[in-house]
Amino acid sequence: MSTAKINRFIQIFNDAFTQLAADIPMPHIERLAILVHRAMENRTRKYHTSMHLFKLCESLDARAQLAALFHDLVYYQLDGSFPQQTHSLLGKVCHHENGGFILQEMSNDPLATMCAEIFNFEPYQALPLYGGMNEFLSAIVAVRLLKPYLPMSDLIAIAACIEATIPFRDTENKDYCQLAEKVKQQYQKRLEMQDEAATDQYVARVMQDAISLSNMDISSFAEPNPSTFLSSTWLLIEEANTPLNEVGVYTLQDYRMALLRMEKFLHGLKATVVFHQYDNNPDAKEYQRLTGAAQNNILFSRDFLAAKLTSIAVIEAIAVETGGDCPVSMFLGDIHSNNGNRPVRAEDFLPVAPGAADIRPELLQVFEQGRSEKSDLDLNASPLTAFLYRSLGHEGTLQAWRQAQRFFSGELSALGFLKSIDSKLITAMVKACMHIAISRQEDLQYLHNALSSSAPLAATIALQDISSQNSIKTA
Repeated sequence: MSTAKINRFIQIFNDAFTQLAADIPMPHIERLAILVHRAMENRTRKYHTSMHLFKLCESLDARAQLAALFHDLVYYQLDGSFPQQTHSLLGKVCHHENGGFILQEMSNDPLATMCAEIFNFEPYQALPLYGGMNEFLSAIVAVRLLKPYLPMSDLIAIAACIEATIPFRDTENKDYCQLAEKVKQQYQKRLEMQDEAATDQYVARVMQDAISLSNMDISSFAEPNPSTFLSSTWLLIEEANTPLNEVGVYTLQDYRMALLRMEKFLHGLKATVVFHQYDNNPDAKEYQRLTGAAQNNILFSRDFLAAKLTSIAVIEAIAVETGGDCPVSMFLGDIHSNNGNRPVRAEDFLPVAPGAADIRPELLQVFEQGRSEKSDLDLNASPLTAFLYRSLGHEGTLQAWRQAQRFFSGELSALGFLKSIDSKLITAMVKACMHIAISRQEDLQYLHNALSSSAPLAATIALQDISSQNSIKTA
């Protein structure tokens, strides 16, 4: 039997406060848990959810657990607003201006000033949306809500742990000696601490918690199974692309743009900026393992997305040549069926792929068998991509991907792109779509003729054939 998520949050809060010897009335713990639970269960979230926090808190110490519970509380670009019950906590910290948020002067606000100094933010600056704004505002909420129960030493530690979760900073900005120095300065200033040995011991404990939390937060990059990493990547794609929530309605271009954004991000991501290390934590061997796993997962995911994007580019180009962009389901079929039966899909009408020589089995396995976790917004497996990958092979797929990029940029026309790929593959995919896209059958047949040497009579018979099959299925 599973425990309700809200009750799991209450238990984590209670356990953390107990470890810190803080006597908190249960009604107060309940209010904190409800605030976090409501934010993490926002319907816009797919990855940054309650389950993500539960996984994080499993192996962390108390202060890091509290930081973990709050670190994703504010996610403005995803939620479209600040969480309920936090507006009064954040209203005097920043104001909305020209589409962004400007940090206000906070000299009379010691907690906000402490957080700003740890995050290296200055009054009147624009808060960087993808460079720590959400984490900073989450830290503000955390320390203000926890101030009645915890000493300043714990609040500084929690703010520092949240700062460490700002992901994917380049080498220059990833120097955790700077964070350690800021923690030391805050500890000495806010607590008027003069004992250097005690200060160094405190900083060491805080940094251990901060590094543990930051590395746990992106632990999926160290997954030994690329399929598991891809499942996390897919949740991030769905989370960052709200049009995909309209299952059966999102268009080919909606889908392509969602994948393309993730491909561009991974293409520019260096494995060396994923995991963090400070003062031999983690040790050199473990850090090397983490970085090596991140490199493998990044490269695997880039190849996966390149093939997925190439196959959707083919369908998009076919759609452009026969009438324009349209819902993915119009060309490929529904993902789910209301009556419980499997929907008819385009891949049902593809021939057996010939099988190229340079296929990578681990990549093909994910295309054919699917990612480790299912998605409600997309097929788990990628049968159309598997057909393309089997037909073209690895290098052939990457070559077709380069042509797809030219098509996306407008350098290559839709027809030019289709003609740049093996004609047998393209005509097979066109014919498969003819079985699904009933409103485009005639235009698809004309396109098929243009891409092949089929005789007009044979083409007419093929079109009549498909119309008959569709009539039988409808009956």
